[in-house]
Amino acid sequence: MASPQSSLDQLPPSSPQQAPNPTPAPISAAAEETFPETAEKTVDPSPEADSSGAKRKRDEENPEPETKPDPSSQPWYKTSLCSYFRRNSGSCAHGSTCRYAHSEGELRPRPDNSWDPTSERAKKALKLDKEGDDAGKEEEEEDEKEKEDEIMMTDMIADEGDANGGCLDVELSKCLVHLPRRWTTDNLKKFLSESGVSFKLAKKKKGMTVGFVTFENLEQLAAAVPEGENAAVSKSSDGTATVDGESLGADDGSNSKAKCARDAVTPLAHISYGDQLEQKKKSVAQMLIKLTRNTRKACPTGVSLPEWILKAREIGNLPCKLEGILESPLVNGYRNKCEFSVGHSLGGKPTVGFMLGNFRAGVTAVDEPVDCPNVSSIALKYALIFQEFLQQSSLPMWNRFKNTGFWRQLTVREGRLPGKPTDTEHPEANISEVMLMVQVSTKGFDDAIVTSELERLTLSFTNGAAANSPPLPLTALVLQDHQGISNVAPSDAPLRMLHSTNAENGTSAVDKADNTAEPRIHDYISNLRFSISPTAFFQVNTLAAEKLYALAGDWADLGPDTLLFDVCCGTGTIGLTLAHRVGMVVGIEMNASAVSDANRNAELNGIKNCRFVAGKLQEYLIVPEKKEDELPNSSETIDKAVATSDGNEGDVDEKNPRVELVDSVDATKDSENGIEVEGQPQSSCSAVEDGTSSSTKQFKNVVAIVDPPRNGLHPIVIKALRTHSGLRRLVYISCNPETLVANAIELCTPSPETVEKGNKNNRAWRNMSSAGLARHRAKSMPISEPFRPVKAMAVDLFPHTPHCELVMLLER
Repeated sequence: MASPQSSLDQLPPSSPQQAPNPTPAPISAAAEETFPETAEKTVDPSPEADSSGAKRKRDEENPEPETKPDPSSQPWYKTSLCSYFRRNSGSCAHGSTCRYAHSEGELRPRPDNSWDPTSERAKKALKLDKEGDDAGKEEEEEDEKEKEDEIMMTDMIADEGDANGGCLDVELSKCLVHLPRRWTTDNLKKFLSESGVSFKLAKKKKGMTVGFVTFENLEQLAAAVPEGENAAVSKSSDGTATVDGESLGADDGSNSKAKCARDAVTPLAHISYGDQLEQKKKSVAQMLIKLTRNTRKACPTGVSLPEWILKAREIGNLPCKLEGILESPLVNGYRNKCEFSVGHSLGGKPTVGFMLGNFRAGVTAVDEPVDCPNVSSIALKYALIFQEFLQQSSLPMWNRFKNTGFWRQLTVREGRLPGKPTDTEHPEANISEVMLMVQVSTKGFDDAIVTSELERLTLSFTNGAAANSPPLPLTALVLQDHQGISNVAPSDAPLRMLHSTNAENGTSAVDKADNTAEPRIHDYISNLRFSISPTAFFQVNTLAAEKLYALAGDWADLGPDTLLFDVCCGTGTIGLTLAHRVGMVVGIEMNASAVSDANRNAELNGIKNCRFVAGKLQEYLIVPEKKEDELPNSSETIDKAVATSDGNEGDVDEKNPRVELVDSVDATKDSENGIEVEGQPQSSCSAVEDGTSSSTKQFKNVVAIVDPPRNGLHPIVIKALRTHSGLRRLVYISCNPETLVANAIELCTPSPETVEKGNKNNRAWRNMSSAGLARHRAKSMPISEPFRPVKAMAVDLFPHTPHCELVMLLER
């Protein structure tokens, strides 16, 4: 076979159609980049090809060197991330010659100054733009909202001794509220000038909604504040701000969101009660979904999700079945305790009622509670009596801006008769006792004037109660002296009982120094009588509380062999109403006064199997370290109500340990890894059927019912409940479902394989939600068996308001 070279020699050179192409085959761009020296040369194995044409010779005699362009000069070079790099986070086969970027640092901006949309820079820029847009929208909305709020003028609130206000005449100085937060002093001056207001001095700090203006003289002040205007009228979206002053450019406040006390206190009163219940049920369901979602997030890596989370999709992502909502037996006039604020109304007159909004928003106006459906008629009448007295009193009312004044608040507490069916149309017929507590601030006032005013106050209440038809019950009249800024007084605030006397006799209206009688009224739950002191906590809806406690007892699965921990027991209402269904109740409460009331209530009802202690739960619910052949040392838990102990290992059911009530705090006994309840022996718990001891009662079932305040359980209390292996069932009663969800996240999240220690220097928790903070705490929870939600139910203790109680059963 002839070679390719010999075939080329036989072709006539004059035949262009058959002559070989003198131009070499094109080289790919990749080959050019990889082998640049090859691209610069023309390779042809035929020597005849060099003399095939003059044009070819001229080209080769004067060759023009080929220069490779610098790829970095290209406008789109390295402006996009390599797809291989995005998928595998590594360099592709092209290596350094790839025209795409292999890292965020290598990436270059595009000609239009934008970045690759898939890069972190572009994502960050997009996020910042979005936040900026949202912030801009919020500022626009805030500006629009501020435009709707009419700027108003009140009395100057600067202290006379203040460096800024001390040199000013307080009588010629006024305070402007509802100003835009972004305004400065210059904006305020411009606004006043455009409004035609002459002034001497004006100042406004950026970020605040208040400013100050001072006038030259009374004539200038009168021109700015027309005579006859309603005092302190506001159009804030939250309500009305009023502080003993006159208003500028205000009318009747018709644009205010809370136009009356009914809107502020009972916002659901305008819809039917059935619709209220349905709305509350949906709200609770949405809150429970957060428990499922956040517990799933908090579940440690490598730990399988709990079964109840996997099944949540079957019931609408709820952690457990929501049984429904129990309605209140009494819908109107159900509150047995009402706290009426003292202040000025929209018209500027002294008023006893409810505030129309939050003081933080500058709202201090008070409206009469005449249209509030949750307030009883008796409480309304006493509020009216006090209001009429204040209009004639020589002592001033409390000024929330200046924190000065005498009269502050009126509290009306009611006690009902036992056993009588409630008349839903006239519930006041069942009220047999009433306690009135007037809060004052006596600091800076003459004792003689105060004594005279208190005598007049006592006569006003007693005569007003007697003049009513039928006469109003009045059991006790108490005076509380509180010097703080807020009306929320501490539990140890001084109390004085005022005697109800007639004007005909000469006895003093003020309590004598040697009179130590403590004022009390009584109420009934489940036919048990409860003694209530002036500051003691008691459910405001007595009839609905009976249904609440009965539900908690049914879910707790109580029995004669049950030891019930009543955590946050207060005055002992839960433990005492369930005492007949259990072997023993141990109530734990930090408020010593409430514990005293609880022990008094137990004695009042002849209940012997209850003990209430003042202290912290972690001090009584002790989790010992497991050590072999080590018996408990009871001397370490002297004066404790509860202690756990580990004895010899034997045939013990760890999920149902035995609990013992012992007669002596110094006795040490092997109780089969049980729980010893120490304290004074009770007659109803002194006998034991198995004959182990004549003074020991054993319990197989340990149950806890917790009813914390709105801010929920303390993390240490949650840890004590979670790590106590003997506690298998927990009933959580909450007046704030949000805190219940947060506490349940810590109780129900599976333990990690290794416990993380918290970072004390980390302040990120300040910006966390309650659920986010609970997820963070769950990481440091000691290794223990988690609880699981079993069922939940809402109980409506507060008709006409958005609030309700939520009960959840947790087991493990």
